Amino acid sequence: MRTNAAKRTAKPAQKTAKPAPKPAPKAAPKAAPKAAKAGPKAGAKAAPRAAKPESHLGMVRRARKINRELAEVFPYAHPELDFRNPFELLVATVLSAQTTDLRVNQTTPALFAAYPTPEDLAAAVPEEVEELIRPTGFFRAKTKSIMGLSVALRDDFGGEVPGRLEDLVKLPGVGRKTAFVVLGNAFGVPGITVDTHFMRLARRWKWTESDDPVKIEAEVAEIFPKSEWTMLSHRVIFHGRRICHARKPACGACPIAPLCPAYGEGETDPEKAQKLLKYEKGGYPGQRLNPPPDYPGSPAAPAPGVAPGAE
Repeated sequence: MRTNAAKRTAKPAQKTAKPAPKPAPKAAPKAAPKAAKAGPKAGAKAAPRAAKPESHLGMVRRARKINRELAEVFPYAHPELDFRNPFELLVATVLSAQTTDLRVNQTTPALFAAYPTPEDLAAAVPEEVEELIRPTGFFRAKTKSIMGLSVALRDDFGGEVPGRLEDLVKLPGVGRKTAFVVLGNAFGVPGITVDTHFMRLARRWKWTESDDPVKIEAEVAEIFPKSEWTMLSHRVIFHGRRICHARKPACGACPIAPLCPAYGEGETDPEKAQKLLKYEKGGYPGQRLNPPPDYPGSPAAPAPGVAPGAE
């Protein structure tokens, strides 16, 4: 017979391990609610679709529509430099580099009163010319250019401004932009004036991706008929100066906003955008002391102590 001690020291028999329970079967996925199949709930905005790339033909049609719209907005578009003849327009355009047309218009009356012809300006004392055009900035370089082109006009063209592009671009200080301003507005020869405003808007409107003025000129020339080139330039430049500004475009007051791929880069609130408008669109004087008769804005004031030039 075992003792109680022997009973206490005896090892208990090992229990048989229970088999691991089988994993519960995964629940079948619930059927999607009918609302989900039907699409987003009422009032929810659908994810925007990727915009379809615009074809070249589509761009051309849009560009020409922009031109037609601008023709209605700015039927009075014109060169904003005061001039009475091709020589005055040529000199004023050279002086307009890196300054405003208003500043040029306030400066040229005294200049043309002292030197009305190429012969007069060619024979001038440089220091005296510099003082007259000092307000336009870079006056020493500009004096050299306008006196140099006056000498060339006197010696090579009988004192007359030539009406051909290849002759104009040979004159000191005259590039393609200046030449087309003169050709289009003094001789009636169509040309595209690619200044800073035209370049900026042509890129915003996706007419070009280039930042080279010569390439922009060529690409835009393929979009529009030649007969439109000069007035197109005026309209685009007018729009750039008055509404589609470089730093803060007045998108909310823009008449061609539905046609603009860059809409939203500027102020879109109509009331705030209205306050950004310049010149006649904002109720302020224009840049010309002697604007055309159909100009709806007020003439600019001459510089203090200087009488207006062209009457």
